[in-house]
Amino acid sequence: MALQEEFAKQGIWLFRYRGVLPVIILVIGALLFLQTELHPETFFLKKTPYELYYEMFCLVVSLIGLFIRICVIGFVPKNTSGRTVEKQVADSLNTTGMYSLVRHPLYLGNYFMWLGLAMLPGNFWFLVAFTFLYWIYYERIMFSEEKFLREKFGETYLVWSEKIPAFVPDFKNFKKPNLSFSWKKVVRKEITGIFLLFLIFSVFDYLGVITKNETKPNPFLVYSLIILTIAIIVIKIIKKNTDLLKQENR
Repeated sequence: MALQEEFAKQGIWLFRYRGVLPVIILVIGALLFLQTELHPETFFLKKTPYELYYEMFCLVVSLIGLFIRICVIGFVPKNTSGRTVEKQVADSLNTTGMYSLVRHPLYLGNYFMWLGLAMLPGNFWFLVAFTFLYWIYYERIMFSEEKFLREKFGETYLVWSEKIPAFVPDFKNFKKPNLSFSWKKVVRKEITGIFLLFLIFSVFDYLGVITKNETKPNPFLVYSLIILTIAIIVIKIIKKNTDLLKQENR
C-alpha cells in the first residue's frame, strides 16, 4: 500500500477513536501529578506562593483552547465541524472565520485545552512528549480529512488550502464569518466539554488536597463546577422538553 493511502487509512481509524488520546494523556498526567504532589521537590513551584498562580495559568491555557473551539462552533453551519465519530461529514466547505486563519482550528483548540492539563504536573519532558504524540496522532487524522475534502470539493478546496496554513494561524487572511454567532449551538455542543474541563481541573486540585500538599480545594474551581453542574441539568431539561436551543441549519 502506498504511503499516502496508508496515512489516509490510519487517519480514518484514528478519527473514529480520537477520544482515546486525551484519556491516555489524562491517565499519565494524573500519575505524574501525583508523583509531583508526593515529591514536591521535583517541581520548583510546589509549596510556594506561586503554585496557585501556575494552576490558574494552566486553566487559562485550556480556556484559550475552549475559546478557539467556541469561535469555530458558534459560526459554522450544520453538518460541519462536528463531533461525529463514525465518518467524516461536510455538507459545505468552511472558509471564513477561524477557517480563514487555519485549516484545522478545532484541533488547534483541542491542543490548547489538553496542553493546560499536561502542564499541571510541571514536568517539561511530559509536555514535549505530549506535543509530539499529539502531532503524530492528529497529523494522520488531518491528512485523512483533507483527502476527504479534496475529493468532495475539488478545486475549491485546493485553492483555499494553498493559502491557509494547516495548524499555525495566519491572521492576515482573516475573513468575517458568513453566519452570525449561534450561542444556542455553542450551548448544545460545548457545555459538556466545558463541564468536563473544570471537572478534571477540580479532580487534579483535589489530588493535591488528599496528598496534604494543599490545605483546601481551590474555591474558584469548586464554585465553577457547582455552577456548571446546575447549568448542565437545566440545559438537559430544556433540550428534552422544549425547542428553545434548536436552530435551523445550525
